[in-house]
Amino acid sequence: MHPDSHDAPRPIEIARVDGYHYYALPDGYELSEQHAQITIEPVTVDAVLRDVLCKASPLVQLINRRVCERIAEQYSTTDEIKLLRMGPSAEYDQWNAYVEECRDWGKAEKAQLGL
Repeated sequence: MHPDSHDAPRPIEIARVDGYHYYALPDGYELSEQHAQITIEPVTVDAVLRDVLCKASPLVQLINRRVCERIAEQYSTTDEIKLLRMGPSAEYDQWNAYVEECRDWGKAEKAQLGL
């Protein structure tokens, strides 16, 4: 699919850090000609850069908020504290499985961004 098509996957801005703009590019995406002042450099996201990008990224912050919202759809903060204090039980296991499911969703969303 042509990169200019409305249905084509597009680059996603991850964050702006120290004057650099970090983007996630879809597999096989071909960049168009860039202005002479723009330098494109692929980066390897190591643990340090990942932490920096995650802290600076509005998109990662949105994903993190959505994980919390998903959990709150089923369990209030009071419910969660109660379950933590109760310790192991069938209800605790059910809550924990749901929280892990929500967290896994968030991790998968970040992985799509290369984080």
